[in-house]
Amino acid sequence: MNRRGRRISHATESPRARRIREATEREQLLRAQGIDPLKPPPRRSRAAARKPRHWKRNLVLLLVILLLSGCTGGWLFWQRVAAFNDDVSSAGSLSSSLLFPLLGSDPVNVAIYGYGGPGHTGGTYLADSIMILSIDPKTDTTTMIPIPRDLWIEGFSEIPNNAKINEAFADGYVRGGPYEAGGLATKVLADVTGLRIEHWMALDFNGFKAMVDSVGGVTVDNPVAFSYTWNEDSFFARRWDGGSFASGPIFLDGAHALDYARSRYASVKAEASDFARSVRQQRVLGALRLKLGGGLSALGPGLAIMDALKGQLATDLSAIDLYLLSGHLAVDRRIELSEGVILEATTNSIGQYIFVVIGRASGTDYSPLQAYIQTELARPLPSPVPSPSPSQP
Repeated sequence: MNRRGRRISHATESPRARRIREATEREQLLRAQGIDPLKPPPRRSRAAARKPRHWKRNLVLLLVILLLSGCTGGWLFWQRVAAFNDDVSSAGSLSSSLLFPLLGSDPVNVAIYGYGGPGHTGGTYLADSIMILSIDPKTDTTTMIPIPRDLWIEGFSEIPNNAKINEAFADGYVRGGPYEAGGLATKVLADVTGLRIEHWMALDFNGFKAMVDSVGGVTVDNPVAFSYTWNEDSFFARRWDGGSFASGPIFLDGAHALDYARSRYASVKAEASDFARSVRQQRVLGALRLKLGGGLSALGPGLAIMDALKGQLATDLSAIDLYLLSGHLAVDRRIELSEGVILEATTNSIGQYIFVVIGRASGTDYSPLQAYIQTELARPLPSPVPSPSPSQP
């Protein structure tokens, strides 16, 4: 009550009085709930307060680690590629001779040679197999043109005494090693076929075996079973002491893949020729291409193959170009330089078995062969394109 005896209602209480009353009521409510109003509220732990900040910092740290790991891994990978390039190629590791041509419209032709090498006795540096990969960038297709090693060549200053075409590689090797061999043989091959062939690669027998073994072997589809021997006398006596290959899908390790690709003295006549050998070589190359795969999955097999080929491969293409070329090992068609069609079997003056060009005006006239190759290249591809080997597991 005030001095005049009148009661003051809540409606007319002062703001200060109202705050005191509300505070008192709040304390009473807390005490009723068993809470001491004089005790300070629990503080949020420092760890809890910093939890969002930790999460953000850890995310940034993870991203930095991934970036550094990627850069480090990429650098180490490139170091291996560059070391491989320096071991096998005359081209710079950062160069590419095929990138822009493969994006263009003109055919890209690459010569591939297989030869015995230092570990092989007899015909050490003779080209045991010669083939041309002709890539059409416009259609993204590849044509293989196997060249019979017994093709007789005349009129070349590089081979002044005339010879079989496989001797061009050997003569170059004797003069200056594998790079001289590849350059000389490719020049002769370009002049004989009329194709523009600017690049080449050469692989010896040990490298071929190691390459197949590095990917765990390959599976090819062998349509005809046959046995074989490496001895000419055994061949005429029908003694097949080399081994045999069944028909159907067959698994080949490096040694058997080499035998399969090279066998010439075979129990089946159709398999006893250079033409049959080149078909089998194509099957092995196609199976290797399937094993390589694509994208990131190709890194493992690619590195294994690089390690296997050190000291066994020689080329004027960079490692980058070899990677680009690997995508064209699955061949879409073949051009056969067949006997009776464009080549004729005969013997030279010392009785060697040789092939010469049908329709030639002289020993140095290769124009019928060149015209034949151009005509065949201009033909549309067969449809469907045959597969050289079954799918790999």
